[in-house]
Amino acid sequence: MGASGNKVLVAMSGGVDSSVAAGLLKEAGYDATGVFMCLGSAGAGHETGARSCCSPEDAADARMVADHLKIPLYVLDFSREFEAIIENFVNEYRSGKTPNPCVLCNSRIKFGRLAAHATSLGIQKIATGHYARVQECPEPAIMRGKNRAKDQSYALWAVLREVLGRMLLPIGQTGGKPEVRAIANRMGLKVHDKPDSQEICFVPDDDYAAFLRSKCPDALKPGRLMDTSGKVLGNHAGHATFTIGQRRGIGAAGVTTGEPMYVIRIDPSDATVVIGPRAEAMSTKLVATQANWHQDMPAAFDATVQIRYNHEGAPARVRKLDNGGFEADFEKPVFAVTPGQSAVCFDGEILLGGGTIEDNNGPQ
Repeated sequence: MGASGNKVLVAMSGGVDSSVAAGLLKEAGYDATGVFMCLGSAGAGHETGARSCCSPEDAADARMVADHLKIPLYVLDFSREFEAIIENFVNEYRSGKTPNPCVLCNSRIKFGRLAAHATSLGIQKIATGHYARVQECPEPAIMRGKNRAKDQSYALWAVLREVLGRMLLPIGQTGGKPEVRAIANRMGLKVHDKPDSQEICFVPDDDYAAFLRSKCPDALKPGRLMDTSGKVLGNHAGHATFTIGQRRGIGAAGVTTGEPMYVIRIDPSDATVVIGPRAEAMSTKLVATQANWHQDMPAAFDATVQIRYNHEGAPARVRKLDNGGFEADFEKPVFAVTPGQSAVCFDGEILLGGGTIEDNNGPQ
């Protein structure tokens, strides 16, 4: 993984993944320095007794691991930057979209501010516990993790291209969490059996409704459930509790139909949620904004486009747009193209770039 004496700044959350990343780099001969990032969002979780990110317990675990590995550990306060990510999260839900805050956190903080801090210390390399890999030749590129089920490359598309050559992602070469826990146990790390973190680190107990209610009550404005013909089928308690393709909760709203119904569209202006059969949740095209490319891409090209974490990706023709975005025309209709989520382009294992889904072109 590298030559002896190379300096690397390692983001250490106190979890098993980042702890093993630091340990592997130390074993590979790197001169590692750990950083625990205080994101200032744990308070709400602690008031309710829920798990949240960057807790005092997590900080203590990071310190314990650093001491065990005999590497220095520093604490950096990125709470102001993280508050902007939370604000974006709330605003996106208010506008009827389903955001992915991890994408912003990775690009702005973990591989943004952290990279800048490394530069100020004269440290070239930065490392995290992401399940992805880095290809160095012929030019730097992010690759899917060895274990596709744990792969996190999807959330790294917004990392700036100039940072790619500085990244080290050691656990992306592993077979997944069981192997990482086994490595942690071999290293004598007490966090080897620490539970995995929650889906969105700043949402206590993954209770989105409660979090949005505390941050933005108008995002939970009651409204109508209707079908694509405009027929009102029932009512709901808040449009921000729905996402495109969702099936759960529709029956609880009093809607009874002869077939499964899914969320097709969300209109935040009057909190209307449009539902319909699965066929109406299929799209053949998407439009994405704020594209970021890791490779030199032509005006049009073929790629596998992944539209959410658990999506295998679908073949599509991608065309760049003059506004800095792109459109993707899929070979076959895909289910639940969701505004606010990421559309990420791959060539095999190689991450080409991506953007934020703005439009799914309506049901096809």
